[in-house]
Amino acid sequence: MTAALAPGLADTVTRRFAARRRLAFALPAAILAYLIYAAISFDIAGLAARARFDNAAILLSDFWSHKTHVTRDNRTGALTVAIEGEAKGTYAPGAAPDWVQVNGAVTTIDLGAGHIVTYDEAGARYVVPGYGILDIRPEGGKPVLTAPQPLPDWISVAENKVSVTTDAGRFSYSRSKVETFKYEPGWELFFFTLDSPFHGKGPLELAGLALWGKRVDPDRTNIGFMISDVWHNKMWRHSDVVWALFETVLMAFLGTFAAALVALPLAFLAARNFMPLGPLRFAVRRVFDFIRGVDGLIWTIVLSRAFGPGPMTGAIAIALTDSGTFGKMFSEALENIDERQVEGVRSTGANALQRARFGVFPQVTPVFLSQVLYYLESNTRSATVIGAIVGGGIGLLLTQAIQTQKDWEEVAYYMVLIVLMVMAMDSLSGWLRRRLIKGSEGGKS
Repeated sequence: MTAALAPGLADTVTRRFAARRRLAFALPAAILAYLIYAAISFDIAGLAARARFDNAAILLSDFWSHKTHVTRDNRTGALTVAIEGEAKGTYAPGAAPDWVQVNGAVTTIDLGAGHIVTYDEAGARYVVPGYGILDIRPEGGKPVLTAPQPLPDWISVAENKVSVTTDAGRFSYSRSKVETFKYEPGWELFFFTLDSPFHGKGPLELAGLALWGKRVDPDRTNIGFMISDVWHNKMWRHSDVVWALFETVLMAFLGTFAAALVALPLAFLAARNFMPLGPLRFAVRRVFDFIRGVDGLIWTIVLSRAFGPGPMTGAIAIALTDSGTFGKMFSEALENIDERQVEGVRSTGANALQRARFGVFPQVTPVFLSQVLYYLESNTRSATVIGAIVGGGIGLLLTQAIQTQKDWEEVAYYMVLIVLMVMAMDSLSGWLRRRLIKGSEGGKS
């Protein structure tokens, strides 16, 4: 009988090996087919063709540098030199940087490495080493370019505008104005604006003024004057940024702990070992599922329409979203407690409240605190996005800076602050977990 069954067993094993071999080829083929379908459906080729890598490179360079605009109004002849092109960063007449020379109607701009731009009454010229001279003259109200041919791709010529982008800077000429941008490393005016008496002074000179120098303002100390100028910086708005960070942390704190307070009593109603009524337990669990099933951003949009913009709306959105998550996690923690500890407290004659106080909470408190502190850290990041929707916190400032596409060094500044804020919350939540859960006095774990 064994000999008779052997061929059938061999056929079965052979068929299974063949099926596994087909599956080994079919699964990668299916994944490849899906990727091809996704590439076609999402128009990856078109996306790559539409990508503006030159614009991306300019924006990335703005992360770590600043640009000074040298602008002449072609209608009035007025010349303006301003950092980032802002009125708050405009140089006073006659106080332009040394690479901008003004001689009557002629303005000479030295971009470095032999790149020279000249504004004059006839138009503008740009000397590009290794290429030649770009000469632009207005004719019939439109700029006409004279340059060596063929034109390279870093020169853009349209009907009403000529743009040039080189390693030394950028230049544009239109009917209304001619403008040159010079990029320099660093976040200019980060501490003191041009109208501050401390602008342009080195660290040692500032230290001397702060410690023993003669008072710039007789009514206050120099160090107080410096702190005030930095705090009220009109370009970087440090006071507004600090307040926005406080609003972001406050949204996360209020939302997280409000959710925990709401979810805690409801968790007892959803726990099988605490709520014997099945229909009520089922209803509470479905409420948790409904709240968790809708993404937090959707709740944020709905609540912003209901309550209007503001940080408190963001806190309510976080509280609503996390109450469902906390309710599920808390109820599962309650269902997994050690009933022997509860029975031990019951044997002493304790009532229901005392059994919960001494038999249940000592077991679940470390789990509850750990989860709440973790979500506090996570919600600090989420509050940035929520703040962009409800109009509060650092998220609002970040969105405004991105939308303008002008001052991307401010975007970098806000991103650095967000990362530092998350790191600080991570360290704080870790310290609290050690202190509250493990009772550690220092760095023990």
